Amino acid sequence: MSQQVDPQAIYLGRTDIRIPPLGTGTWAWGDRMFWGYGRNYSQADVEGAFQTSLTSGVNFFDTAEIYGWGRSERLLGQFIVAAGKPVVVATKFMPFPWRLRRKNLIDALRGSLKRLGMERVDLYQVHWPIAPVQIETWMDGMAEAVEAGLTRAVGVSNFSVSQMEQAYSALSRRGLALASNQVGYGLLNRAPERTGLLAACRQMGVTLIAYSPLTQGILTGKYTLENRPPGLRGRRYRSSRLAAIQPLIQLLHHIGEVHDSKTPAQVALNWVICKGAVPIPGAKTARQAQENAGAIGWSLKHDEVAALDEASQLTRW
Repeated sequence: MSQQVDPQAIYLGRTDIRIPPLGTGTWAWGDRMFWGYGRNYSQADVEGAFQTSLTSGVNFFDTAEIYGWGRSERLLGQFIVAAGKPVVVATKFMPFPWRLRRKNLIDALRGSLKRLGMERVDLYQVHWPIAPVQIETWMDGMAEAVEAGLTRAVGVSNFSVSQMEQAYSALSRRGLALASNQVGYGLLNRAPERTGLLAACRQMGVTLIAYSPLTQGILTGKYTLENRPPGLRGRRYRSSRLAAIQPLIQLLHHIGEVHDSKTPAQVALNWVICKGAVPIPGAKTARQAQENAGAIGWSLKHDEVAALDEASQLTRW
């Protein structure tokens, strides 16, 4: 019997990999310094986020070797084994300055696979375009990883248009497609539109994966001048910045009411989907995962997208 395909599923770039229009980011899984893992939430909490994501049809998970210094990958691997269900996994290689050879990429991928408990991942990404190693060198390493059966597809992260074009060309010479470019994108970060990156992704058949689509929870509407984000996030977002986004939050509330009482977060995530990108909001708990999943299965109207465009442009963030 053939496996039933989710009608909402889309292709990852020009590969045959199908993913939902929204994924789950796992930066916070195991990260103590920035997110407070072990203090504000526990392993049981993030396992609940994993299980709820799967139940809601969100089976695409993005992690990285540096998230919690490997703890995110280990947790995700444990949850996958326990679930026993099909999961699409993406992880990343960090090109630290002391990693200078293609072999370093292959070794790092094998380390990620060991932590995940998998023979191969679906998507392997270069986390940042860090000098001094040329992009072409890492793409040759990626091609070798595909040929060795360690990853199904190749992606990049935080690459500019020109850097993405370099990666695309290098992979093409090896007969491979660049599947994705993961960058920050959301209502409070329109840089991929201004730089032409979003348009270039469309033209090249590269999926733009949007991290921090809710600006680390700011667009959920739960943070105000009286209730600032905890920890390091609270220091980053001054009172003036929180005050500036309130008109946008109010518009998200208003549009959400029209769509069966969708939350500001769900409206903000659906806006990213309407732009042709795949948002990967983080989820530390089952409740957050459930709310994120509520962003799919419906769509904003064109005039609502335009109204949010205008409101975000007017927000001095």
